[in-house]
Amino acid sequence: MDNDEFELTFDLADAGPKKEQRRPTLPEPEEAAVAAPPVQETRETPVSAAPENTPASEPEREPEPAAEPQSTAPAAKDRTVLISGGDRGIGAAAARAFYAAGYRVAVFYHTNAEAAAALQKELPGVLAVQCDVASRASCELAFRAAEQALGRVDVLVSNAGIAQQKLFTDITPDEWQHMLDVNLTGAFHLCQLALPGMIRRKAGRILTVSSMWGQTGGSCEVHYSAAKAGLIGLTKALAKEEGPSGITVNCVAPGVIDTDMMAAFTAEDKAALAEETPVGRLGSADEVAKLLVFLAGEDAGYITGQVFGVNGGLVI
Repeated sequence: MDNDEFELTFDLADAGPKKEQRRPTLPEPEEAAVAAPPVQETRETPVSAAPENTPASEPEREPEPAAEPQSTAPAAKDRTVLISGGDRGIGAAAARAFYAAGYRVAVFYHTNAEAAAALQKELPGVLAVQCDVASRASCELAFRAAEQALGRVDVLVSNAGIAQQKLFTDITPDEWQHMLDVNLTGAFHLCQLALPGMIRRKAGRILTVSSMWGQTGGSCEVHYSAAKAGLIGLTKALAKEEGPSGITVNCVAPGVIDTDMMAAFTAEDKAALAEETPVGRLGSADEVAKLLVFLAGEDAGYITGQVFGVNGGLVI
């Protein structure tokens, strides 16, 4: 059931009826398989000489600057990140980017133990844990393992997901439910597990990975689009609820990203997809990963509840 390729369709013209244009199917991140591994300077104001027999007046003191609010979040080198779906594609690129930025990294993977092991070999010290995000029990066990190994989870990147291309009338109730369980309920599980520690520390970052189809809807991917749209709603509502606790929640919605999920695409297929994109090329997983690292950092502390499209202008 878990076909990780999906169809790219565009319906951009408003005038007149028009046959649906079908494009090569688009890849999306697959449900992850998880594997285990200044001193302030003080200045004195000079005192003028006082007349004889006249006591000198107290020197005037410069007003001390107001103390800037101190963040309770640790520096990047002391911070930790947990990435679901971290064994390949955008998730693996995010693991590399956070690792390079000095974070301690844990990834969840679903079934691809080989890819998780390869990532651990590439990034010594990375923890990989097997997890089925559709299962609450599996999430609880995996999260506990990650938290014990890392000490805490400062940043959660909810990236695990599946995709399927199918006519709406052919989607079975089980397929519908499984799509929601992985793509939406999986984020619910991980957010609920990560939040108690973040609330206690009054600091944290939650990042969800949706899709441009969650913003616009995709033909022959109604269940996928619905789940990804739900992820956007979760992000916005949770940002309002957790803002007073010092926690930001943001969403990244990728467009056509050139990952190993597109390995089966021909050069002609990729050229057609690039032609539909205003910037004239496909995106890279590294470009998405760099945005995730920024949103997890201190410079993004005033950004929350937002959806960032990394799509080359395909959806504006």
